[in-house]
Amino acid sequence: MSAKSIREYHGKKLASRWLSNYSNLVKYDLEDRAVLITPNNVQPDNLLSFDALAVDNPWLLTTKLVVKPDQLIKRRGKAGLLAINKSWPEVVAWIRERMNKECKVEVVSGILDHFIVEPFVPHNQTDEYYICIQSFRSNDEVLFYHEGGVDVGDVDAKGVRLSLAIGEQPTIEGVSQALLEKIPASRKEYLAGFIVALVKLFRDLNFVYMEINPLVMTDDGRITPLDMAAKIDETAHFLNAAQWGSIEFPAPFGRAEFPEEAFIKKLDQSSGSSLKLTILNQFGRVWTMVAGGGASVVYADTISDLGFGQELANYGEYSGAPTLQETYDYARTIFDLMCRHKDPRGKILIIGGGIANFTDVAATFTGIQKAMKQYRDELLENKVDIWVRRAGPNYQEGLQNMRRTGEALGLPIHLYGPETHITAVVPLALGMRNVADYPEFDAASDNRAMLAATKSSGDVTADVTPSAESTVSTPVAAAGEHAVANLTPETRAIVYGLQTVAVQGMLDFDFMCKRSKPSVACMVFPFSGNHYTKLYWGTDETLIPVYTTIAEAVHKHP
Repeated sequence: MSAKSIREYHGKKLASRWLSNYSNLVKYDLEDRAVLITPNNVQPDNLLSFDALAVDNPWLLTTKLVVKPDQLIKRRGKAGLLAINKSWPEVVAWIRERMNKECKVEVVSGILDHFIVEPFVPHNQTDEYYICIQSFRSNDEVLFYHEGGVDVGDVDAKGVRLSLAIGEQPTIEGVSQALLEKIPASRKEYLAGFIVALVKLFRDLNFVYMEINPLVMTDDGRITPLDMAAKIDETAHFLNAAQWGSIEFPAPFGRAEFPEEAFIKKLDQSSGSSLKLTILNQFGRVWTMVAGGGASVVYADTISDLGFGQELANYGEYSGAPTLQETYDYARTIFDLMCRHKDPRGKILIIGGGIANFTDVAATFTGIQKAMKQYRDELLENKVDIWVRRAGPNYQEGLQNMRRTGEALGLPIHLYGPETHITAVVPLALGMRNVADYPEFDAASDNRAMLAATKSSGDVTADVTPSAESTVSTPVAAAGEHAVANLTPETRAIVYGLQTVAVQGMLDFDFMCKRSKPSVACMVFPFSGNHYTKLYWGTDETLIPVYTTIAEAVHKHP
């Protein structure tokens, strides 16, 4: 899951557009009139740009309005960033006074450049409720409080909760009993039906967080979310692209997106690989270039745990077998950012990763080496110390090439392979461990001797070498108690998605390992009919079946 915050405008648009699809007997039609004002459609000094908006949205001229920034800012009302019950000319003046100007909200300063304009909804304080739906690992939780609004207070302590297990459907009766005890009887069933529909929408559109405060219900039965904060699971784009439409994931207020971040985002969108980059501290000393999303988290956590969180400059990953050009573009972007601000202590670059399954390590390193050659002078001038830990297909060749490149360019570089724990390179790079205790991958002595050093008291890295005691066989639990399904040479996998490149890599590995048949039984791809895809088994061709459902795949390949 990759939870990404979205603008209030887009969250409300998704709810208003799709909620009626999840209503049964009662159709809950939400207010869908809203305008998002951005630097692309409005110039503060050009009144004609505002007039054009009014022509496209004539209701702006006939309705009392609400205007506020739409930039992931919390507590806008208390910060004076909310104007209510205004006419269109008053809204225009309010926006022009603030747009493209710096504003400080609590301790964060940023430029206001996105605003949302909506109809004003007259209501009483008693009409305001609070609701928050959130996804967890094994359940979804609905948090509700009958007194919403700006002064809702500690809703975690005061609110009531309804937990829904994965696959468990909400019901009007269950919602009424768990959440709406203090709601007037005349409103209870209608509001419960709305919450049921909202939870269904939340799940189907792959939201992971949705907070509405206040949620207003007036006496005429109209329900309106006045203020919404929402996050969606970015990885569900392939499932919900049609429903989401054009949607963006803005940077948090006060942290304008770097051009380099926008460049990598664009590169990622046009690639089948995964390329991510977030600048945490452009003046930081510790920079990372990590292969794999899981590994990127491990490295960032380790750096922070060791007390260097304030020095961590970036967070990101490159994975999914990026091409040489993509790796080069990613590496040169990192190098350019890293060498932009000098530090008399020098800089640390950690090029890390786990053990790749399919990615050709030597091929991806070629792109990094190309960037190293281009930025040689800058890397030397900024005293960049390079630490590499990588494993996987062709890792020996990749590390050897990195060694030759480093020596040819005169760059200080330290290289480690799978014999070194994935995070052991971090305390070495930070100067917290003795380098002599950790021989590099091409050291003349046995590299595995370094594992003995990890057994020292207080070592921050895990000992991955089995001790003499651990190699002694232990009795296996009785069949009735054994809950682990052990894999065997005959175990086969079902691959979800038309991942032909990954499956071909698995078949190549299987063939080299002398397996009797491919480890991939079939693929599941719900967007086409059942068919076969042709791949290679050594030098021969083989057909891998593709099904539209997991159920059929499991039935055909038990």
